[in-house]
Amino acid sequence: MACGRLCVLLVFGFLVVALDASHGDRDLIYRTCVEQCEEIGSVGDISVAHCQFSPDVAHAKSTWYTQEPLYMQWKQLNCRSECRYHCMMQREKEREATGRTPVKYHGKWPLKRIFVFQEPISAALSALNLLMHFIGWLSFFSLVCYKLPSRSQTKRPYYEYTGLLHIYGLLSMHACLWSTIFHTLDFDLTEKLDISSAVALLGYSVILALLRIFNVKDEASRVMFAAPVLSFVTTHIMYLNFYELDYNWNAKVCLVMSVAQLIMWSVWAGVSHHPSRFRLWLAMLGYGTTIWLRMIDFPPYEGYIDANSLLQFINLILTYLLWSFFKADAVFRTSGPHEEGEAPVITVPIETHSFMLMGFGAPAVF
Repeated sequence: MACGRLCVLLVFGFLVVALDASHGDRDLIYRTCVEQCEEIGSVGDISVAHCQFSPDVAHAKSTWYTQEPLYMQWKQLNCRSECRYHCMMQREKEREATGRTPVKYHGKWPLKRIFVFQEPISAALSALNLLMHFIGWLSFFSLVCYKLPSRSQTKRPYYEYTGLLHIYGLLSMHACLWSTIFHTLDFDLTEKLDISSAVALLGYSVILALLRIFNVKDEASRVMFAAPVLSFVTTHIMYLNFYELDYNWNAKVCLVMSVAQLIMWSVWAGVSHHPSRFRLWLAMLGYGTTIWLRMIDFPPYEGYIDANSLLQFINLILTYLLWSFFKADAVFRTSGPHEEGEAPVITVPIETHSFMLMGFGAPAVF
């Protein structure tokens, strides 16, 4: 609990620090363009239909009995999003004409959209990641519940981390879902849900790494390991949603958690001599590449491909490698005694064991 309180104090200590917006957000010309667009419903020759409200709706204010209908609130969100997009593209054309490089707006590079997809490549890859996580989670579930032995009395799997990995699968799919929605429709709400779900997944991944690396199986001990990380991540998410959406601070927090995972898994794979350590090292190499891409974060190529697009593509490979490792680890933990010791002595046919350690042994892609 002391560690948890310390994490809370550290986070709230940053409340007194000045918060920086993206460079494009501070551009007076851009901000004036957005304000005028929301008022008159146009950007130059481009008409924004979502910003054309009736006089009655325009006077609806804060009291509950004068609130706009939900569809009108949605229309206002579309208005702001459309104005931001068109003003951003107009401002970037002006900057390009004077020989200046692109800048970020609201924490993102200016990307060209296709139909309603504001970041088409990232949206498509996020949807593929969602599918890959679903297949991986389903494959893992099939393995531990139907192919590996279960406890005779409770019928629960022998693999001690089954429940934790089910939660990991659900959080991963949840994060991919909101990532797909956010890259399709960029609103304040979808942005916060995307960032919050990603931070929650990253924090849980740190907890999962700690519990597996230190072989924590007792429920009380698991709570002690998880509590400091959980309290910090919860406070960080609340800070981003209810105080200030600080992109720089969030990037630093995610960087620390990502590097911590990378180091822990890489060192443990070598020290434990896990039979699937090479697969885990390969996954960590890819994970390190995604960290590097987030750090360099280059401007979009041809207005469509940026560092986040490449990151999403690498995540497809990482998803396969991680779920493949988790399945191999489940087979390893339930195939006989070893140095980490306390797994039951269970005989698995040698052919099945070999194929599962290679990443097969379950239906579908994984």
